[in-house]
Amino acid sequence: MSIASSVRRFRRKARHLGAARNGNVAIIFALAIVPVFAFIGAAIDYSRANTARSAMQAALDSTALMLSRDLAQGTITSTQIGTTAQNYFSALYTDKEAGSISVSATYTAATTGKGPTIAVNGSASIPTDFMKLVGLPNVNFNASFTTSWGADLLRVALVLDNTGSMANYNKIGALQTAAKNLVTQLSALAQNNGDVYISVVPFEIDVNVGTANVGANWLRWDRWDPNMYQYWTQSWCSDSGWTSTLAQCQDHGYTWNHAVGSPNHPQWNGCVTDRDQGYDVNATAPTSTTNSTLFIADQDPYCPAAAILPLTYNWSPVNSTINAVSPNGATNQTVGCSGAGSPSCSNRR
Repeated sequence: MSIASSVRRFRRKARHLGAARNGNVAIIFALAIVPVFAFIGAAIDYSRANTARSAMQAALDSTALMLSRDLAQGTITSTQIGTTAQNYFSALYTDKEAGSISVSATYTAATTGKGPTIAVNGSASIPTDFMKLVGLPNVNFNASFTTSWGADLLRVALVLDNTGSMANYNKIGALQTAAKNLVTQLSALAQNNGDVYISVVPFEIDVNVGTANVGANWLRWDRWDPNMYQYWTQSWCSDSGWTSTLAQCQDHGYTWNHAVGSPNHPQWNGCVTDRDQGYDVNATAPTSTTNSTLFIADQDPYCPAAAILPLTYNWSPVNSTINAVSPNGATNQTVGCSGAGSPSCSNRR
């Protein structure tokens, strides 16, 4: 074959090859297979990471709830939250693929109108099988959960019966024991000062608010006489019942026949009796311009020995006040009745 014919034959083959289309699908597939496998691999790696994250979220949820339970019950203190959180989470999170696992727990004490909270956060990563081919050797993920309880701070008033009948069968001793046991239980719930407050209110017909309040603007003095009626020596009340003070005598509808004059308030023994109806059954704040809203200074001879203790988180005076209660006096059984003029309300004590 001559050189010229060989050249012509080569040219024909070259033109035929240039016009051929039979191999393009294979070429395109070969070029596309790399990103296709990358997307499939990314989906697999992401699914593994999402499964691990879901398991972490469930473990964090349970961890936070158990921590709040333990803290509320006094099983642990706030300083033990971090260690306890790690122990709970380690027992609950069993995903074998996750690595570089980190867990933290943060306690926030209760504030006014908002209960305490515990926030638990976790983070981890899983090694990739496919995405590492494109430079992503790990997929990182995290989760968190916050629990809150006791939206309102605990405020407890122990209103303790100090009437004379409490002397029978050592009822006053049983009351003191029960009250102090309750103080122990409630104080154990406080993780920080101010989480729990307790007040003590010893009562009979009157309560003792303490003579230090003699200048308080919520006291009413127009029904106060420092000279008490003693039924075996004086007869200042027109009735000889248990109406031994000006306020109690007039509250029964009787007449007080002693000239009060202008006695010095420092002679007051610290006792007050209930306000006029219906302020005796509501929380309306005392107003100096309206006598009915004020607490009536009363010279009750059976004024409780223990004065009211305002809300406090100092448990020593709480227990001391409980120890100081003493049975004496009588019960004001009809305080809070309504319907002025009805038989049950005409004699309030």
